[in-house]
Amino acid sequence: MKKILVGISLIAFRFAVAQSSVYTGVVPAPASLVVTEGNFVFGDETPVFSDPAFMGVAALYAQATFLSSPKAYRGKLNASTTKGIYFLKQRSNSKEAYRLLVNPFSVLVIASDQSGATHGMETLLQLQLLQPDRKTLPCLSVADTPAFAYRGLMLDVSRHFYPVSTVKKMIDMMALYKLNTLHLHLADAAGWRIEIKQYPELTHTAAWRTEQRWKDWWNGNRHYSTEGEPGAYGGYYTQQEARQLVKYAADRSITIIPEIEMPGHSEEVMAVFPQLACSGKPYTQGELCLGNDSTFIVLQNILKEIIDIFPSRYIHIGGDEAGKAAWKKCPKCQARIRTEHLADEHELQSYGIRRMEKFLSRHGRHLLGWDEILEGGLAPGATVMSWRGESGGIKAAKTGHDVIMSPGGYCYFDAYQANPATQPEAIGGFLPISKVYSYNPVPGELNSTEAKHILGVQANVWTEYIPTTEHLEYMIFPRLLALAETGWTKTANKNWASFEERLQQQYLVLQRRNINYYRPIPNLEIKAEADTNEHASLVRILSEQYKPDIRYTTDGSDPTVTDTRYINPFFVKDTTTIKAAIVQHPDSTTGPVASLTTAYHKAVGAKVMYNLPYSKNYPAQKEYTLVNGQKGSFTYGDGQWQGFDSGDMDVTVELKNAMELKNVSISFMQLTGPGVYMPGYVEFSWSEDGKTFSHPVRVENNVPATQSALSIQPFKADIGVRAKYIKVFAQNDKKGFLFADEIMIF
Repeated sequence: MKKILVGISLIAFRFAVAQSSVYTGVVPAPASLVVTEGNFVFGDETPVFSDPAFMGVAALYAQATFLSSPKAYRGKLNASTTKGIYFLKQRSNSKEAYRLLVNPFSVLVIASDQSGATHGMETLLQLQLLQPDRKTLPCLSVADTPAFAYRGLMLDVSRHFYPVSTVKKMIDMMALYKLNTLHLHLADAAGWRIEIKQYPELTHTAAWRTEQRWKDWWNGNRHYSTEGEPGAYGGYYTQQEARQLVKYAADRSITIIPEIEMPGHSEEVMAVFPQLACSGKPYTQGELCLGNDSTFIVLQNILKEIIDIFPSRYIHIGGDEAGKAAWKKCPKCQARIRTEHLADEHELQSYGIRRMEKFLSRHGRHLLGWDEILEGGLAPGATVMSWRGESGGIKAAKTGHDVIMSPGGYCYFDAYQANPATQPEAIGGFLPISKVYSYNPVPGELNSTEAKHILGVQANVWTEYIPTTEHLEYMIFPRLLALAETGWTKTANKNWASFEERLQQQYLVLQRRNINYYRPIPNLEIKAEADTNEHASLVRILSEQYKPDIRYTTDGSDPTVTDTRYINPFFVKDTTTIKAAIVQHPDSTTGPVASLTTAYHKAVGAKVMYNLPYSKNYPAQKEYTLVNGQKGSFTYGDGQWQGFDSGDMDVTVELKNAMELKNVSISFMQLTGPGVYMPGYVEFSWSEDGKTFSHPVRVENNVPATQSALSIQPFKADIGVRAKYIKVFAQNDKKGFLFADEIMIF
């Protein structure tokens, strides 16, 4: 049979797209995909055969494709073998590996274990969903194996409870894209979601709250209701339902890891058992009392039932964001610190984590926690889930601990996917699918031995602002496809252009699976970056659309179909207003117009002196941020907005020479969800010698703190003076985050 194509290169997938009857845009990209001549045509009675070891996988395939139940098969294929679909067992040195062979006579899924057979089956299903006619499959061969052993999705069912049917649908989609771990965040302040028979009060009371909207509840009294009350909102999984989910996932080669949050985020537990609070009262703190032995008795009794329900190797105990204030005042906690010879409250938390790790170890399980469990010393057998960037994961790997990478900047799917003005409310941040795809789970700081401790990668979906199944799907898809390829496909084989092209085919798959995914919007983003060599701004026009026809102008007029087509970045001098729009074929009208006024201003490249420090967590481009000639976008995570923590902003810009200045301006951002506020006011003052400054010109803020939607506000002062130094002071009266954009001087 003549080979047409070999490998998974960009050329390979472009070829596949170009053929009208051959669609092979599989995600995640296989290690090898070879298209050959011919097709396999399914009939209504196409039989399914399987080695006895894979009968369950074959049955799932037959069910999904409306074919008859599989028949057992142990023989060897030959010319007289019946035409059909075959699931065959064959030895392999790689876990989860599979081969898929399609010829005009048969379809073979070959693997050595159930997980490999499952992945081969899901690739086969994907290929069928990709074809215009699902009964005609192109002949090809696939050989595949994963890059990472752990490929996960975390679903927060505490902030909003999702029914079993929703979780099953997520499991189905995870299996389709070869994710193998579902991390269920079952307990948090917003609700307890799993039946514990020894403590029925947890689901009678703590599973229900007084407000449906998390935001209303969080900003209110944060009280709980009771099951059966007319106004109660919440829900929980019975142990029978949880076991059903465990089996449903296992049948699809997915492990469910339960998370029972401790010692922080435990308000709901103390609402039921106030004696576990340092105060002995409900609604007074979020952290369990670690000086109270009853705390550990209750937690261990809970985990005994969790262990019985969930057979996973890992039990997640949270361990994040635990406040220490109550422990500092608690006589029991302070006594524990003295008795156990602990240095401080950080080591007290570590003591609690170590105690739970020993308990889990005695029951044959491993402790998994967020990277805060590193504080005060890490329990010997603990595995770290790194979410506050990569530093926690790097530290854990260097000390010989296993790590799952889940940094918020790349893996938190509760962040916005586009301009917040066009999206449902979210927690904040900005995480487009391209950024998800760009992530490499192995930090460059690790050597080859340390890198082996990186087990894989996980996406997290925190659901404070995601109340429905439809909204949940919207936030997860198609970003989960990028995460799936990051976890499955070796980094050397990843290619954004190839993925983007295959993604165009995957929209059909999502539609056929009835997923309410995020649709790429026609809005454009214009970015300008100062180039000090050219003394001009380099302009880029970005789009979520696939290979759009973009037209632009540089005279401030709205673009038409006859204006210049955007192909490559271009330079503009001084202050220029650029407008751009997509030509929408076939009617040749233009879509929404994007506009940006570039400004190669007098402060570009100037020296900036920080009289008060910027945030270590949000440094952006450090000392170059405020004068790099590049405006920030609608997210403080784009590297162009410099953060200041609870303190004020106080900087001085030193120009190269004293010169005549007309005006100075700076923009700030407000997004109250993550605690980002406008300054109370901004003051500008100036000097020729850097010693004697003018009386400051104050510009007051007019954006109310109650405005939760994203707001970007310029603060501008007309000065008309000769100066070399400009001082900019912004008052942080809300004691939250300040995020400052470019200081523009003309």
